[in-house]
Amino acid sequence: MTGFPQYQLADGTSFPRIGFGTYPLTGEEGVEAILSAIATGYRLIDTAVNYENEGAVGEAIRRADVPRGELIIQTKLPGRDHGYDETMRSVEGSLSRLGVERIDSYLIHWPNPSVDRYTGSWKAMVELQKDGRVGEIGVSNFTRTFIERLVAETGVLPAVNQVELHPYFPQEALVEYHAEQGILTQAWSPLGKGSAPYHEPAIVAAAEAHGITPAQVILRWHLERGVLPLPKSATPSRQAENLAAESLALTPDEVSAVTALGRPDGRLFGGDPNVHEEQ
Repeated sequence: MTGFPQYQLADGTSFPRIGFGTYPLTGEEGVEAILSAIATGYRLIDTAVNYENEGAVGEAIRRADVPRGELIIQTKLPGRDHGYDETMRSVEGSLSRLGVERIDSYLIHWPNPSVDRYTGSWKAMVELQKDGRVGEIGVSNFTRTFIERLVAETGVLPAVNQVELHPYFPQEALVEYHAEQGILTQAWSPLGKGSAPYHEPAIVAAAEAHGITPAQVILRWHLERGVLPLPKSATPSRQAENLAAESLALTPDEVSAVTALGRPDGRLFGGDPNVHEEQ
């Protein structure tokens, strides 16, 4: 782990406050980018079956000059593998492609409510955690309603929920619910991808006030809200710039001004978990 403060999960496990997103890094270029990220100081590496780069992540882990125990490898179950038995088979595939004996953090990628088999997957993940094949178990793109159903059927609360979260889609109610329940919020596309609001006056003003970049303002905004962002960059200098947000600070008014940029239609591609289906 880095020397930075950590997020503490309900079971006492520590997660770094900024992770490294790997989509769509693949092949040897992906391996090199992930190696660079690890050398820069990232210790949480996020992947997924549907990113088709678990092999690249595994290769980077093997080549990295960092002990395996210092890294948190997180991957996600795809929609086509929902169900108890399917999940048991799918995790074996991920373990093999990653080349590890244990997945540190294992998430359901999307709930796929029309299929309605995510609770079966969750029951399998509870067993996998008991068996030591996976460490933390969590979800991605789940609403409060889906999470409450998991708890009602198993009594087990997800440790993590990774969701779309950026200034145009701040997810205030969900972040508050997670905090109340002790669920760690992770943010995918934390900068907003092609719609990144670097030009917004609130972000420009904060960047100028602190002598930092607009991207650093946004990443620090996540941290001030107790959110773990997962920025992706293949450029070493940008990787370092993103990670440096850990040591910065914003005022409460600056945080509120960025949150106020939220829009009702702020999603990047209309990925509403109530209707979006992942294969």
